[in-house]
Order: sequence, then C-alpha cells, then structure tokens
Amino acid sequence: MRPFEILLLAAMAAGVAALARPWLARIAVLAMVFTLFGHQLVDLPRWQMFPAYLLCLILAAAVLVRQGRPAPIPLVIAAGLGLVLCAAPPIAFPVFSLPAPDGPYAVGTVSYHWVDADRAEIFTADPADRRELMVQVWYPAAPTTDPRRAPYVPDTRALAPMARLLRLPAFMMSHLGLIRTNAVPDAPAAAGRFPVLVFAHGRAGYAQHNSVQAEMLASHGYVVIAMAQPYAATGVVFPDGRRAAFDRRMMDRRFIDQVIPFLAGDASFVLDELARLDRADPGGRLTGRLDLSRAGMFGLSLGGAVTAQACRDDRRFKACLPMDVFMPAAVVRSGLKQPTMWLSRDAALMRREGWAEVDVLETQSTMRAVFDRLPGEGWIVRAPGFYHQDFSDMPMFLRPPLGRWLGLDGPVEPRRARAIVNAYSLAFFDHTLKGRPEPLLDGPSSAWSDVRLERRR
Repeated sequence: MRPFEILLLAAMAAGVAALARPWLARIAVLAMVFTLFGHQLVDLPRWQMFPAYLLCLILAAAVLVRQGRPAPIPLVIAAGLGLVLCAAPPIAFPVFSLPAPDGPYAVGTVSYHWVDADRAEIFTADPADRRELMVQVWYPAAPTTDPRRAPYVPDTRALAPMARLLRLPAFMMSHLGLIRTNAVPDAPAAAGRFPVLVFAHGRAGYAQHNSVQAEMLASHGYVVIAMAQPYAATGVVFPDGRRAAFDRRMMDRRFIDQVIPFLAGDASFVLDELARLDRADPGGRLTGRLDLSRAGMFGLSLGGAVTAQACRDDRRFKACLPMDVFMPAAVVRSGLKQPTMWLSRDAALMRREGWAEVDVLETQSTMRAVFDRLPGEGWIVRAPGFYHQDFSDMPMFLRPPLGRWLGLDGPVEPRRARAIVNAYSLAFFDHTLKGRPEPLLDGPSSAWSDVRLERRR
C-alpha cells in the first residue's frame, strides 16, 4: 500500500478507538481529515480505496455526533470490522512497483504512432482504412538525474475492453495508470548502436504486459519495441483520441489462423520504421542508435505465434523467442531458419491450469516439430511451476498468494518466475545477437536446477 493509504487506515483505526474513548475524538477527526486530503493530493485516489473513503467520513461524523459520549460496544466492533474490510481491496490489488532492471544502462522510453500506407486495415469494413500501430520503445539511456518515471499504462482507457472480457466494470483497470515504471520519458539515449527486439503481446493483451522483461533487456543494451496491435490488443488509443477496441472475432481460432500473417506483417513494418528512425528520428533520440543487422523478436501467447510467423516471413529477424504458445501451420510446414528459443512448460502444468487437451497437444507437438527441424541452434526451456500468465507482469496485479488461490498463477513464486524469464531471454539474445558465450544455455544450471533445458546445436 502507498504511504498515505497506510496513514489513512491508521487514522481510521484512531477513529474507531475514539468511539470508545471520546478523549481521542479531536485527534482522530483531525488525523482522518488530514490524511484523507493528503491521500487525494499525493497518492491520488483509486477505486480500491472508495470503501475506506466512505467509512472515513462516516467515522468522522459519528465521532463528532457522539459529543464526548462513548459509543455502544456493538457499534465499535462493527466499525472495527468495517475497517478490516476496507483494508482488503487496496491490499489485494496493489499499486505495485516494477523491480529495478539490473543492467548497466539507465532506461528511457518513448512512444510513436505509425501508419502503414501500403497496407489496408483488414479488421475494419472501410477499404480506405490503413493499418496503424502504436508502439512503445524502451532503450538504453544516458545517465540522468531526471526524477520523472513513465506510467506503466499511458492511457488506461485502452484496457476497458479487457475488463469487459473478464465481465468486470471498466474502472477496475484504472489504478494501473497510477503505477510508475523505471523508465525515464524521452531520456537522451546512451552512446552506441544497439540490437533491436520487437515484442508482440498476447490476445486481448496490451503492449506493456511484459514491461519488466522489456526494461531488463533495455538496461542490458537492447532497444525493445512493443507493438500495440489494434483489434488484437485489448484496446489501442491513438493520439487523436480514437480507440480501436478488441475484435471479438479474435476469440475464434479459425479467424486467428487467418490473421496471424497480417499481424506478423506489423513486425516487418516496425523494422521498416525503425530504419527511418535510425536515419532521422524526429525527436532526435534514436538517430544512429539502432543496429538493425542484429534484430530479434519475442512474444507471449498469441504474440508468440505472431513472433514465429514474422521470423518465418522476414529473415531480417536473426533470433526468435516465442513464449508458451502453439506454432502456426505455415511455420510447422516450412520451419524456422533462425536460432530459436521456446520458453514454455510441461503438458502436465498446462492441464493443471485447465487448458483443453487439444490445446495442450497442439502447443507441445508443434513446438517439438519446429524444434526438431531447426537447421542450427535451438532451445526449449521448460519453466517449473509456471502458469500462462507467469511469463508476464500479470502476477503482480494481485497480492500473493491470491493469484495462486484463484488459479491464475502457478505454484512458482512470482519473483522467481520473473527471474527465470529474464535470465533465459537475456542469455538467448546475448548469445545469438551479441555473439557471447552463455553457459546458461549449455545445459542444467546450478542457479535454476529445476529448469529443464533441451538444446539443438
């Protein structure tokens, strides 16, 4: 919980005590009023605290109305129970902090809006519509004393369709806009030219749902570009205020199979735009900083399938990292030529999570089929205790162990899950794009002894 949230609940506890001990009344009311206003101004309000706001006002009024007379014991007990209940939502749904990246570089971030004039938008009915993308870029930054930090989600209106898919009110995603990352907006880039990595989000996901992984990679000398893919994402907000909501046809697997090549085309378009940025970034940040001869791609869930398809279709991608997903039919037929690493888990964990048997078998068999035909290096990393969302930031959304109790997170400890994803993805890209020897990729690791690794040389 944030500082003024803790102080507000403490002041409310004093208010409950003041019902039984009237001599505390003035102190308790002043404390509640001060901390309530301080919270609104400093922490900023969020929906999880609304019951506490209401109870705070009721307590202050009750203490004043009693005018020095002790309240009945049942009323004091009821107020105490109400306080406990009010504390539950902000504890369960934290305004979390992203772990600090451990690389030698600071991290900067900037967003772009790009329009592909050569491709029609296939998700809309108007043939004149062109394909548009919003992208967020994380990059190695020069040392800075700038105290600003970029928001985790720049515009939470984009997440409203996700809430509706989960049958929740749209406001339940609004607190994600209060979260600040480790990246400095528009920071000057560090000197040098850096490999680039394109990231594809999952179905009904959003560009930032692997921000921990993106910031880590940027801190180690990569420029990471996360695509917000309209109609496949939960929502995309364009600079002029237009919103592209999730297309429910994306819930149909047959439709997904049809549009995966189109979504993979977004990644190729991003490489084209990055070449223009490297020549002349309008903001001047990334000019001369992008080494497109060392480009890789990674993605989770649907984004992993899009990653594999893009690497099949565009040989400019020199390294391919799909996470926990089936391989598209075209990729199974023709294979991949790049070094490829799959981050996934055992079939037993998929079944335990509740995946349909057909999805379990397809994911395992198509991954195996492409791996066995790789002409060069390849790896399958099976992570221990992972459920699907453990490959992303989402386990941070609920205070542990609530996600595990609800069956959303696997038995793996969340910090360990993030460490495994970060360690293996960094080792993979350092080896394939920077040419570094990586003992972690050679076999069993003493640090991650329960990770199962297969290697193809």
